[in-house]
Formats: sequence, C-alpha cells, structure tokens
Amino acid sequence: MAERTPDRLVRLLGMVAYLDRQDGVPVDQLAAHFGVSPEQVLRDVDTLWMSGTPGYWPDDLIDFDAGSLESGLVRLVQARGMSRALRLGTREAVALVAALRALQESVAASLDPQERAVLASTLETLTAATGEAAATVDVHLAVDAAPEVVRAARTAIRDGHRLRVRYVDAADTISRRDVDPWQLLTGDEHSYLQAWCHSAGGERLFRLDRILEAVVLPTTVTRRPGPPRDATAFRPTDEHEQVRIDLDGRARWVAEQLPVEEIVELPDDGFRVSLRVASPAWLRHLLLRLADDVRAVEPPHLATDAAEAARSALAAYGDSA
Repeated sequence: MAERTPDRLVRLLGMVAYLDRQDGVPVDQLAAHFGVSPEQVLRDVDTLWMSGTPGYWPDDLIDFDAGSLESGLVRLVQARGMSRALRLGTREAVALVAALRALQESVAASLDPQERAVLASTLETLTAATGEAAATVDVHLAVDAAPEVVRAARTAIRDGHRLRVRYVDAADTISRRDVDPWQLLTGDEHSYLQAWCHSAGGERLFRLDRILEAVVLPTTVTRRPGPPRDATAFRPTDEHEQVRIDLDGRARWVAEQLPVEEIVELPDDGFRVSLRVASPAWLRHLLLRLADDVRAVEPPHLATDAAEAARSALAAYGDSA
C-alpha cells in the first residue's frame, strides 16, 4: 500500500528526535527501527537535508555529516530545534483552536466517547492557555448546500432517523430515495452525506449540493455504519484496470486523496502513481483536470481518449474556442 504524507511526516519528525539522542546510527539499524527499507531511509535523509526553519538558508537547514553517510552511518549534526517541545505563538495557538473547534463541530458526533473526550480535553486546555485571544474565534463550517438540506441531515443523524431525499445525479437524473444517514463528510472540494441507501441496497455518498430536498422521517434507522473506512466508496480490486500516471509535483494531492497502490519519485520533483480504475469516464475526467501536470500515461490509449475528449469539448465552442 502506498505511503501517505502524514505517515511519512510522523516518521521524519521521529527520525530527527531519535538521531538527536544518538552519536550516529547505521542505515540498516535506522531502517529496522522505523520499519522501512534502507533505501527509504536515504530518501528520508535527503528530504530532511532540505528541510529546516523559516529563512531556509544553509544555516537554517537540518544537517547531517556527509562523510559519515558515505560510510553507511547517519549522524545528525544540526536538528534546528526539531527535537525540542513545540512552542506556539498567539497567532499559531488561535489557528489551532479554530481548527480543533472545526473538527469538533464536523466529526465529534461520529467519534467514540474516548475520542470525543480527548478532543474536548485538548481544546479546553489549549483554549485556557491561549487566554482572551481564543475568545475571538467563532467557528461555523460552511457547507455548499441548501441550509434546509444541511439542517435536515444533521437532525436525522443526531436523532437516528431515516431521511427521504430528492437527489439529482451527475447525469441530471432525479430520484427519490430513503436513506439511513450516518455522517457528513468533506473531500475533493465538496461535502457529502454518507448513508445506507435502501433503493440501491448499499452504502452511498450523496453530494449535498445535489440533494434538492430532504425530509426527516419518523422511522428509526435500521442500518448502522461498519468499521471506520475511507470516505471514498470505491474499493480497488485486481479486476480493475491498472493505470500508471507520471505527474509534476504540483499534483501531489493525487497521491494523498486517491486510493493509489504505489508512488514512485521521479526526477525534477515529479512522481508516478499506480492505481486501479473501474470507470474510463472517471479517469478521463481526472486526466483532463490534471492536464497541465500530466507527463505520461500508461496504457497510452487512455491519454489519447482524454485528448480526444478535450478536442471534442473545444470543437463544441466553434470559432470562439
């Protein structure tokens, strides 16, 4: 499974703290300690070597002993304060308070009691430490949907009642559905209602801005969410076509938001992702969205398909294109 940036960030920070307490560690030993390959350790060191504190001049960067590294020993010579406890300024603390309040408003209802307690305790402690500045922060999450739809969805989720929705899909087909709502999610620039759809007989994600009407029913929900899972409804299998896309570094979000199987770093800040695709139309839309950042696509006919779709779209505009 491809590594996500948050996982790597935690390892990089842990690596700095670990090396700061050691007088050099062999690459193999460091790899075993953090559960990665020696090659990944060297890539991590290269990343850390170009990281540091604001200013980013040579004296601001994390530094290693180059001679020791050539002999297979990783020796940290400048941690740039990364191993010390974090100290927040007032503006940073207020920003963190705002983020925690947004998190509490958006997902607290779906957390288990222990997780809610940790979130509430952290927010309370940070708010008290921030003082009067925290009182100036008032967070209300904006959702791209009709207010009455959002209100009905939140009420149904809170009370555990079924919801009847009038929904328009991407093909402009309107349908009425009874759903057991589970939670509201945000991703890929849109907000969604995650629910069990009784018409489809399965779990579905409904874009909130496509719900034309929502009515809370007196019926209690009969379907509950299973174990925690990603917000995406697609689950790749070996039966789906494998696609490789070479991208510029600006499209790094692809590796973060999509269920990719492999990430390979390329020269000039580029990278290659491998992923499984069930819908050619979805892939065509993705490639058109990434057009400025795509370097190569395998199999090549998929790139040709996307290019033809772009040409057809431009042709529809006639001479004004």
